[in-house]
Amino acid sequence: MQNKKNFLKKGFTLVETIVAIALFTVGTQATVILFAKIMRSKAYSMEMGKSAFVVSRSMGDLTQYLRRTRQSDVGLYPIVTADDNDLVFYSDYDKNGKTERLHIYFADGADADANADTIYMGVREPSGTFPVTYASGDGEIITLAEHIVNTPSDPVFSYYNKDYPGDLAHNPVATPAVVSEIRLVKIFLKINIDPNNAPDNIQQETFVELRNLNDYDRIY
Repeated sequence: MQNKKNFLKKGFTLVETIVAIALFTVGTQATVILFAKIMRSKAYSMEMGKSAFVVSRSMGDLTQYLRRTRQSDVGLYPIVTADDNDLVFYSDYDKNGKTERLHIYFADGADADANADTIYMGVREPSGTFPVTYASGDGEIITLAEHIVNTPSDPVFSYYNKDYPGDLAHNPVATPAVVSEIRLVKIFLKINIDPNNAPDNIQQETFVELRNLNDYDRIY
């Protein structure tokens, strides 16, 4: 009985105390690391959701611009050029009664001033003189979407002729597309704010019918 009382009075030994402190420290570190990982994952997911929302809104705007594709104010054909990641067309995108030339492109890093993960829109207003003219190149440059990770195997734009979907053998058409053949445009975007981290890419896709092109069978 006396030995038992003496044992209880002794408490923890130095070794036991060190082991307990080490276990507590390891447990605390593991908890902190897990908490930090959860917070990073949550912040990343929220940022991805925010980016996806911005891209979705920009895609909605671009869809409307394409649907309003029409002749330029000097009678030029509605579409100028159409390639995998580069599309130039005429549209009254701001509904001011004037037809602007719009240049939608996915930066490839060749331009030192452009981010390689960004969709831009160049806007060229018609001149205020008569006869109306369009200067070469883009005027105002607008950022439409960021954190885009499309690759050469999944272009931003694909084009379809009047025979789609009946003729799948010749659709989408080869690029650069013959502009007079285009009746439908597919926009496909892959978004990821950090491709080295999960989750996977968010993908958004839409088809746009170019309504005014139904009046054209050839370029006049």
